[in-house]
Amino acid sequence: MDKQTITIYDVAREAAVSMATVSRVVNGNPNVKPATRKKVLEVIDRLDYRPNAVARGLASKKTTTVGVIIPDVTNIYFSSLARGIDDVATMYKYNIILANSDQNGQKEVQVLNTLLAKQVDGIIFMGNQITDELRAELKRSRTPVVLSGSVDPTGELGSVNIDYVAAVMESITDLINNGNKRIAFVSGSMDEPINGEYRLKGYKMALEKAGIKFDKELIFETDYSYRAGETLWPAIASSHATAAFVGDDELAVGVLNGARDAGLRVPEDFEIITSNDSKLTEIVRPKLSSITQPLYDLGAVSMRLLTKLMDKEEVSEKTIQLPYGLIKRSSTK
Repeated sequence: MDKQTITIYDVAREAAVSMATVSRVVNGNPNVKPATRKKVLEVIDRLDYRPNAVARGLASKKTTTVGVIIPDVTNIYFSSLARGIDDVATMYKYNIILANSDQNGQKEVQVLNTLLAKQVDGIIFMGNQITDELRAELKRSRTPVVLSGSVDPTGELGSVNIDYVAAVMESITDLINNGNKRIAFVSGSMDEPINGEYRLKGYKMALEKAGIKFDKELIFETDYSYRAGETLWPAIASSHATAAFVGDDELAVGVLNGARDAGLRVPEDFEIITSNDSKLTEIVRPKLSSITQPLYDLGAVSMRLLTKLMDKEEVSEKTIQLPYGLIKRSSTK
């Protein structure tokens, strides 16, 4: 028998029971005699029957499937969050459909619609910007959504993050206390609220507190990639910066190697603080000082919040902030 064509009807016929009985066994309903359950499970095993989640969902209006939109599956920051999401999803018996959006607004809408067509019960979004078009699609679908490791300035969507303003302010203050007055701010697009509204605010607050004038020549926007950081180095050097805060670990490694390749010593000639404390920070030499974030927990708590929203439980706070820290390694004095 072709595995692709095996249906609940085939299982019922082979086990000599009704389709309703097979359905009860598959869905863990206790109202089945142990001997019958054993017989049905043996047939399911022998035929390698895979219940159709979407078909089951039509009856229950739930597919027990969650869509996760990830900007770049190869970036350690996002994959660490995804691990936490997946573990909690498994605990609550949800399946995950992971979709890569390539940090592209148009593709995000396309990916979202593909997931909604698969009847997902909820969405976890890891992108750093909710475009108006994406927000409109989310509202139209009425599907519960949680942002993981990012911020919704409107507070409409559930989100799990850290206090980015305070974390960046602390990082910049630390660099200022080391004697730096020209500190580069290196991040992804300023159109992303996490950068343009939150991180930049922390940067400006630290400068203001220290009486240092803000200089837009020290603000650098680029992609979240190693290559982007390396390519950016000559521009950072031209700005006469003596230190940098970087909004992504892979990007920070690019900046670090750009500086090293140009003959600078880190931290003696140039200091770097990065932002995610992924394992990259400890792999490179010198090891990178970083804001610490509970990456796994950010993902895990996002999934738990989503289960509450999907089950229409009472949620007192839709924006959850987890604790952050600052760990000093060898890229700062």
